Amino acid sequence: MLIIPAIDIINGKCVRLTKGDYGSVKTYNEDPLEVALAFEDHGLSRLHLVDLDGAREKQVVNYKILDKIASRTRLIIDFGGGVQSDDDIQMVFDYGASQVTGGSIAVKKPEIFSEWLKKYGAEKIILGADVIDKKIAVSGWQESSGMHLFDFLENYIEQNIKYVISTDVSKDGMLMGPSIDLYKEISERYESLHLIASGGVSGIDDLVSLSDLGLYGAILGKAIYEGRISLSDLQQLNEQLNPG
Repeated sequence: MLIIPAIDIINGKCVRLTKGDYGSVKTYNEDPLEVALAFEDHGLSRLHLVDLDGAREKQVVNYKILDKIASRTRLIIDFGGGVQSDDDIQMVFDYGASQVTGGSIAVKKPEIFSEWLKKYGAEKIILGADVIDKKIAVSGWQESSGMHLFDFLENYIEQNIKYVISTDVSKDGMLMGPSIDLYKEISERYESLHLIASGGVSGIDDLVSLSDLGLYGAILGKAIYEGRISLSDLQQLNEQLNPG
């Protein structure tokens, strides 16, 4: 299982929210590049980079941060937040993202998201399936679409989606453990998906539990920033889960 640290950006700074609430913003580092370099120094190869300003503004805002991290590290970056147009997605790839995550657009403008999937291929497009009570949440989790998670997934599985990041919004930033039952149900129902869990990781044991489900990856952020998991411990687990 891939261990994927997250960097969330507001005003060019590394922050975290709780349950997607912009009123709960907490700044952890003024320089996201410094954070990314620390991840790389501890043997991590992936990065989940989220443009929270972009998610709110409905257009990519923090592309310069993406460019800086991509050009000065070897991290494989998936980028999300505010990617709403053909120009947005092309810019994000041009500035160094390896993959782009689309959530709200996959709900609100499915024809555009489907076209991206055809144009760029399943290796480069990640479906963001963020849920509140198994209903898809959109617009930076500020609203529920009313669409059931499984209907949403099945629609895009038919279009050959390969990678899915699923966040249980109720768990995000709470440090109370991930939605193990949800991820177990998704992975058993859709065995072809490369499922990436996100939200709620509070310690190493949570990552081990997610790994035991056979998931493709797990994203974590606040547990690192709050000192619940050290980068050294994360490095050790990563080496155990991904030898060689």
